[in-house]
Amino acid sequence: MEEEKDNLPLDGNYSDDDIKTLDWQEHIRRRPGMYIGKLGDGSSADDGIYVLLKETLDNSIDEFMMGFGKTIEVTIQDGEVRVRDHGRGVPLGKVKDVSSKMNTGAKYDSKAFKKSVGLNGVGIKAVNALSSYFKIQSFREGQTTAVEYSKAITTKEDKIQPSTEENGTLIEFIPDSTIFTNYVFKDDYVENLLKNYVFLNTGLTIVYNGKKFFSKNGLVDLLNENMTSEPLYPIIHLKDEDIEVVITHSNQYGEEYYSFVNGQHTTQGGTHQSAFREAVSRVIKEYYNKNFDYADIRTGIVAAISIKVEEPVFESQTKTKLGSRDMGPGGVSVQKFISDFLKKELDNYLHKHIDTSEALLRKILESEKERKAIAGVTKLARERAKKANLHNKKLRDCRIHYNDTKGDNLDESSIFITEGDSASGSITKSRNPNLQAVFSLRGKPLNSFGLTKKIVYENEEFNLLQAALNIEDGLDGLRYNKIIIATDADTDGMHIRLLLLTFFLQFFPDLVKKNHVYILQTPLFRVRNKKETIYCYSEEERIDAMNRLGVNPEITRFKGLGEISPDEFVHFIGKDIRLDRVTMKKEDSVSNMLNFYMGKNTPERQEFIIDNLVVEED
Repeated sequence: MEEEKDNLPLDGNYSDDDIKTLDWQEHIRRRPGMYIGKLGDGSSADDGIYVLLKETLDNSIDEFMMGFGKTIEVTIQDGEVRVRDHGRGVPLGKVKDVSSKMNTGAKYDSKAFKKSVGLNGVGIKAVNALSSYFKIQSFREGQTTAVEYSKAITTKEDKIQPSTEENGTLIEFIPDSTIFTNYVFKDDYVENLLKNYVFLNTGLTIVYNGKKFFSKNGLVDLLNENMTSEPLYPIIHLKDEDIEVVITHSNQYGEEYYSFVNGQHTTQGGTHQSAFREAVSRVIKEYYNKNFDYADIRTGIVAAISIKVEEPVFESQTKTKLGSRDMGPGGVSVQKFISDFLKKELDNYLHKHIDTSEALLRKILESEKERKAIAGVTKLARERAKKANLHNKKLRDCRIHYNDTKGDNLDESSIFITEGDSASGSITKSRNPNLQAVFSLRGKPLNSFGLTKKIVYENEEFNLLQAALNIEDGLDGLRYNKIIIATDADTDGMHIRLLLLTFFLQFFPDLVKKNHVYILQTPLFRVRNKKETIYCYSEEERIDAMNRLGVNPEITRFKGLGEISPDEFVHFIGKDIRLDRVTMKKEDSVSNMLNFYMGKNTPERQEFIIDNLVVEED
């Protein structure tokens, strides 16, 4: 019984008074991460305010999927969200129940919502509990009623009364600023979320602050929206009642997948994505009747899959990874369902479209040729990286990793890539050793533009970095959710940053596309007096700090990360860390961009620099 003593209060007493029962809304407010993942301030696409928006939209999407309501209007102004759909409207006698009683909803009955996104009866209640203001109003068959709340406590309840508005449901909410501190909705993140909804629901129109989103070609539009290099053959588009897939290849390394379940973007994949990846490789291999290596078939693949599943099981409340193995009451496995579909439809497509099958074959043979060319160095490089990691001063690892199956805050696991011993030393001493690793570069990395992947294994820096990230065989084993480039803000630091981005974009573009690569912002100035210290990230912030602190404050300009002491660095890589996410849009052609910035086009680049030169005044 010795182990149990550790859990007792310090005074040794353990009585009835120590047992607490929280109201549902209080539990959500105290443990929001259990319901919506991380909180954040809106600076990342997976921050809590976007989950609140998604939970609200999911109910409207479910109505559309059931055949009701082709338009959803979304308005976000000054932090207040308004979502109006034109579905059937919540039954008027249940408007309060669905918004304030846990485990209450229509989706437990698969006849009402056969393949729904939200299943647990929690989503909209979490939005209610985490909002300082929440309103739900239903319009149904010429009548309406509404309920208003503050932090899930009822503040106003209307009686049922006549209405001339169309059927549907209106939700309005303001995220609680005491929970989501200094939050701001960013249009880019909201629009990406809405685009995915219309790509997955052909015929649906979403109007966001007056801007219309609509997709005619479903997942084909999604791939065209996200691809940053030209497809080697026309996108293969296959579709049935409960499954839709699109497949193509491009001249890039790695594999790029977008997977969805019942309209939910499963950013971490799951059983459906694994089954799809395996089945595509097998069908293509059998079609050509050659013993191709699966890695050669998948190199450069860009694909998406969307399936509909009855009562899906996700591995977390935020539904980013599917855990279901069965498609539903019928009992057929997800793997068999996807495999049987592709075995028939993809094989038929390749037989009917000879130009496509020939282009695909050329890509596979090119990948095979390159893999065999580097086969001699990969084994030696793996051993070298493994041996180096045992006694590796370059990598100061953390304890919790992104690909761990258990553990808290896996999304917060990160690795800082630094230049020089002094900078890496400061970060190492001030980091959180549970979640933050440090990789120290030795000098400037090689310019990898135009080189083959062989260089990844031959160059010690790249080989050890690849091994540290564990990405040789794709992102499934990625050890850190955030790869943070931490270099000085001078010319050399910017050059190192560009060389690292070239490496990632050249050989691992999916790291960027899957939002794993960031730039660390560090302060340029420290402004302080005897009472207060303010760190400033720009000239404007420095001027504001000087005005705030008054007469003759002490001003220090940081020339490099190595000048910042560990005691100070803890402020910049802790909860107030400032990160710029490296992003790519469909108009960003990787090959053209790298050719311009890193290729041998000196006159053109020189002209660009001169035309865009900014002279700083002292």
